[in-house]
Amino acid sequence: MELADKRVLVVGLARSGKAAAEALRSVGASVVGFDRDESVDTGRLVQLDVEVRVGPEEETLLQGIDLLVKSPGVPGETPLVSAARERAIPVWSEIELGSQLLPNAILGVTGTNGKTTTSELLGEIFRAEGRPVEVAGNVGRPLTSLVGSVSAEAWVVCELSSFQLEDVKTLRPRIAVLLNLEPDHLDRHATFDRYADAKLRVFENQGSDDVAVVPRGFGSVPGDGRLAEFRFDDPLPAEPRIPGAHNRENAAAATAAARAAGISDAAIGDALRTFAGVPHRIELVRELRGVSYVNDSKATNVAAARRALASYPDAPLHVILGGLGKDEPYEPLAASFKAGDRAYLIGDAADLIADALDAARVPYVRSGDLATALGEAAAAAGEGDVVLLSPACASFDQFENFEQRGDVFRRLVEELS
Repeated sequence: MELADKRVLVVGLARSGKAAAEALRSVGASVVGFDRDESVDTGRLVQLDVEVRVGPEEETLLQGIDLLVKSPGVPGETPLVSAARERAIPVWSEIELGSQLLPNAILGVTGTNGKTTTSELLGEIFRAEGRPVEVAGNVGRPLTSLVGSVSAEAWVVCELSSFQLEDVKTLRPRIAVLLNLEPDHLDRHATFDRYADAKLRVFENQGSDDVAVVPRGFGSVPGDGRLAEFRFDDPLPAEPRIPGAHNRENAAAATAAARAAGISDAAIGDALRTFAGVPHRIELVRELRGVSYVNDSKATNVAAARRALASYPDAPLHVILGGLGKDEPYEPLAASFKAGDRAYLIGDAADLIADALDAARVPYVRSGDLATALGEAAAAAGEGDVVLLSPACASFDQFENFEQRGDVFRRLVEELS
């Protein structure tokens, strides 16, 4: 779609929505920005001559609209988006908009867990080879923020969530990576099949010259991309610096993708040896009196927390769990505790997690909030133990996001004496 002179409604004016609106203005589109939150900061958008509307949703916002672009936090069933579909107004995700406006080759990374780590690792690998690269998407920098600011020769490594992939139309990553696929975000997608379908859309527009990187034995995926498989025990150019079997699997996926992009094993090995990981993902905050304090706040689902627990097979664990649940069963999480481990429960999901822990005879304490949980865990931990924040839940009941939760944990740990 030629966007110059089109009237576009951007729904959701957080980071992605603002970037989308700015990109649209840069190509000559007329933009209406809408957010239900009346306190959202819209100063920059007003400067760009974006028509800003806040408050309750009204179908009158759709009058004269040629295209609706929605931020990833906006569900597809919201009344305004549903009304747009009924009127045959095209609905794009911010990722779709970015992919249409950018000429760059895209390396898309999706999966339930490990997306950010793998995306940032791939960025390091490209840089080790001396290749121009930008890392964007769900990792924090919106894809549309690159419009007009990145050379056409640069690769874009783009982390892709299921929310971002829901409304893609023409997105065609030259290389697309699926790390894993386990239940998550069922509170939004309702069923695992719908969640999986959204994830697999990353492959649907690939042609025979493109590459689909998948776990070994996963099977076929949509599109015509050439399959390249990986597994956690693949031979690698170097052993990764970041710990855990799941991170070795991430490294194997990154290696397969980098090779598909023509990057040398020497550069891949250099990056694997030096890449230290990203904050809030099994991040060692501090060692105090022989106790390790680890921030894994990004573990917002059961599968991610199980991976964190498995990273410490020999150390007694004091695991802080809980937050806003995602309609997942917690029995698999409870089964991942070993003898000598203990849990400290916080947040809205504490009762459901407690039921699963009771059934598995895992000892736990109802702490209520993060500060109390850390204090109780620190008092109980001895030399050689690990205090692990790996909540298995979203953060929105007590925090703005998982980053704030992790930052508070880090601060509280640094304040321990």
